[in-house]
Amino acid sequence: MSTGTDPLAPLAELPGVPEAVAEVRKAVDRLYGHRVMRRRAAEVTSESALRGARASAALAGADWPLEEVRRRTDFSADAEARTVGAALRISAEAGQLLSVWRHSPLQVLARLHLLAVGDADEPAGRPRREGEPLAELFPIELKATEGEGGEGGAVLPPAPSAAEAAVRLDQLAQLLVARGEGGNTGAPALVVAAVVHGELMALRAFGSHNGLIARAAQRIVLIAEGLDPKAICPAEVGLAELGTAAYRDALAGYLAGTPEGMARWITHCASALRLGVRESTAVCEAMQRGMV
Repeated sequence: MSTGTDPLAPLAELPGVPEAVAEVRKAVDRLYGHRVMRRRAAEVTSESALRGARASAALAGADWPLEEVRRRTDFSADAEARTVGAALRISAEAGQLLSVWRHSPLQVLARLHLLAVGDADEPAGRPRREGEPLAELFPIELKATEGEGGEGGAVLPPAPSAAEAAVRLDQLAQLLVARGEGGNTGAPALVVAAVVHGELMALRAFGSHNGLIARAAQRIVLIAEGLDPKAICPAEVGLAELGTAAYRDALAGYLAGTPEGMARWITHCASALRLGVRESTAVCEAMQRGMV
């Protein structure tokens, strides 16, 4: 694969995407310029990780209050607790996997799945195989008839076969490594992060926790591509705020693969990231007032 041409670059020119990229860049730069970041950046990063994990778990069906997540130490009592624990473990380690991500994204994804599974009795740390059970991306069951959407959003197509998912996962990894070797030129970070997020959601490469892994991978890309190097912009918070139905509808656009659908997905990810920036800005303001 040539490192001189980024196949994702054309996505940056889709209608609405250049504006979304510019707005995100402006919002992130403003957050990084906050006076609190000069002396308490590590605390903002830690709080962002916690809030992002809570939101990602909520999208996976475990919608706990932030203070409950902060207070609890036992995450093995039931399915919701295990989901929250999985999100926290992934969030705690994701930022430490950056050097490995640059040359072996598949290794990082396997590690994220291993962290998510924890001590549960299921295959961990490897992509799913034919015939193995596959957990749903979203816990909300649709109440409308097929094709009409409903409370949970659009009806998504079935996951690809394990063999197809493995091939596409390898192609995604090759693309990311080639970008790194070429100096991450071409498509902007927001676009790359959205594609990685969307493709991992589409492939459902692992037997479980695919949503948690996809959202964590998006965060890693934003760090690796230099848009959010200190990991202080929890896009997961924005995704949760925008709602599961909107998330599913935007993902359906990605799965359709049309220019309109891809633009809808990328701009949805941009909106979520801006809301994540707003969340961390509020954290900075609270710190400045001495409330945190």
